Amino acid sequence: MPGILQSVWCYRYFILSSIRNEFVSRFARSKLGGLWMLINPLAQVAIYALILSNVLAAKLPGIDSRYAYAIYLMAGQLAWTLFSEIIGRCLTLFIEQGNLMKKLSFPRITLPAIVVGSSLLNNLLLLLAMLGIFLLLGSHIGLAILWLLPLTLIVTAFAVGVGLTLGVMNVFLRDIGQVVPIVLQVWFWLTPIVYPVSIIPEQYRHWFALNPVYPLVDAYHQVLVYDATPDLQRLIPVAAVALVLLLVAFFLFRRAAEEMVDAL
Repeated sequence: MPGILQSVWCYRYFILSSIRNEFVSRFARSKLGGLWMLINPLAQVAIYALILSNVLAAKLPGIDSRYAYAIYLMAGQLAWTLFSEIIGRCLTLFIEQGNLMKKLSFPRITLPAIVVGSSLLNNLLLLLAMLGIFLLLGSHIGLAILWLLPLTLIVTAFAVGVGLTLGVMNVFLRDIGQVVPIVLQVWFWLTPIVYPVSIIPEQYRHWFALNPVYPLVDAYHQVLVYDATPDLQRLIPVAAVALVLLLVAFFLFRRAAEEMVDAL
C-alpha cells in the first residue's frame, strides 16, 4: 500500500495532465463542450421525474415541495453515477490500455488513479449543476452538505475496490465484462434511487440491508433532500467493507500486474 501511494505521488503530474487531456479531448469538437457531461444525467433525471413524479411525489415523507421527487432523484443519482462510472471504467481499463502497458514502463496504478480523478471531476461538476437546480427549485442547502466529502470518499473507495478487482479479473476472463453491466442495471433498480423505500411493503424492506449501496444512497438523500446528518451506524460498516475491498483490490492488482501484461 505505501508503495502504491508513493507511485501515485511521484507520477502526480502525469495523472493530472492525463485527466486534463481526457477532459479536453472528450469535448474537443463539441459546441456545448463539457456541458454534455451534465446534460446526459440531468436529462435522465428529467425523464424519470416527468414520468414518475406524479405517482411518487406525495409519498416522500417530510417533503411538501412539488419538486420533491426531482430533488430526491437527483440526490440518489449523484451517488450512483460516481459509483457506476468508476466500476464501469475500471472494468475495461486494462484491456483498453493493453498496448500502452506493453510498450511503456510506468506504474500501472496510475491508470486507475486517472479514472478515479476523472470520475471525481465529473461528479463535482454534476454536483455543482444539481446545487444550482436545487436553489432554483427553492430547496434549502444547509451545513449538512459538508457530509458529502466523507460520503464521496466512501463511495469512491467502495467503487475502486469493486471496479479494480473486476478489471483485473476481466483481463483473464472476458465474460466478466459482459456480465457486470447487467448486474449494475439490476443493482440500480434494487437500490431506492428512482423510488423511495417507503413504497416498499414493510415485510420486504429488511432485504435492503443486503445492499451495501443503499446506506450510501440514503445518506445522500438525508444530506441533500432533508438537510440532515446521515445515519452513522449504517455508514460505518459500509465504510469498513469499502476499505477491506480496496485493500484486497490493491493486493490483487500488485500480484497480477505482470501477468496482465502477458495476458494482454
